[in-house]
Amino acid sequence: MITARGLARRFTARGRTVDAVKGVDIDVAEGELVGFLGPNGAGKTTTLRMLTTLLKPTSGQATVGGCDLLADPVGVRRRIGYVAQAGGTWQDCKVIEEIEIQGRLYGLSKADSLARGAELAEQLDLASLDQRQTKTLSGGQRRRLDIVLGLIHRPGLVFLDEPTTALDPQSRANLWEHIRALRTQHGVTVFLTTHYLDEADSLCDRVLVIDNGEIVAEGTPDSLKARVSGDGVTVGVPAESAAAAAEIAGRLTGAHEVSIVEDTVRFRVPRGDVAMPELLRALDTAGITMESMQVHRPTLDDVFLTLTGRSLRDAEAATPAPEAANVP
Repeated sequence: MITARGLARRFTARGRTVDAVKGVDIDVAEGELVGFLGPNGAGKTTTLRMLTTLLKPTSGQATVGGCDLLADPVGVRRRIGYVAQAGGTWQDCKVIEEIEIQGRLYGLSKADSLARGAELAEQLDLASLDQRQTKTLSGGQRRRLDIVLGLIHRPGLVFLDEPTTALDPQSRANLWEHIRALRTQHGVTVFLTTHYLDEADSLCDRVLVIDNGEIVAEGTPDSLKARVSGDGVTVGVPAESAAAAAEIAGRLTGAHEVSIVEDTVRFRVPRGDVAMPELLRALDTAGITMESMQVHRPTLDDVFLTLTGRSLRDAEAATPAPEAANVP
């Protein structure tokens, strides 16, 4: 459904040049749910805008939905759905009016627009809200309406740009179920940008990780996490015993990356659940009290840390507003 090679976008303004996207290669097969993961400003939205014909690439080529991105942008638009990060509804319109207008813009008759809209509204839990003004909807309801509008013309491929940003946990979980259903029940190929680690891990068949305009990794969430060597273990001990505890931890089979921060010892082992009983016995023999203990499986943030030397969460906090580098 998507094939891109060397796709790049450079912005120049006021004597300053920014390479927002630096020649990315992307492949998405029919029926996949693919996540595009990275911190704000990494190039996610710029890439998405290029793939949806909203921004012309500086260089590179792509085929989207079977149509050439540069030679046939109208064909691309006919075959895709696009749900923008900011949404696209008019606050004073009724839900039913937004649905009808969107359908008519895609060439559907009024009757077909309303019939298709009713079908989608039922699937996305909006059936009873058709006479409500969009400004009265909750955040989760508005995002589901955005998805209805993106699917009104039955596209085989839909782009979702940060679909759950600013939603509360319950609304996020609800929207996740609807996004899964797009693929599992309706066969829609989904390309989803996000900076939420749990979202990419939970939803996506495959993840592309972008940083500073370049794709630095791709694969299934599990295969990416397998790049991180072992489980992370954090043990709390009295500060005066930390050095001795670290020495004991370092003798565990496969232990590596042992470090001390005040009264906390951190390390990695192939299997944290297997190592902990052995560590507890060794600490007890040495007369060292274990005050706390945590074991966590590798996460996508650990993958990002391994690839870039910094946490994705740290990069997120330190990055300017979304796509701030995209000077006009």
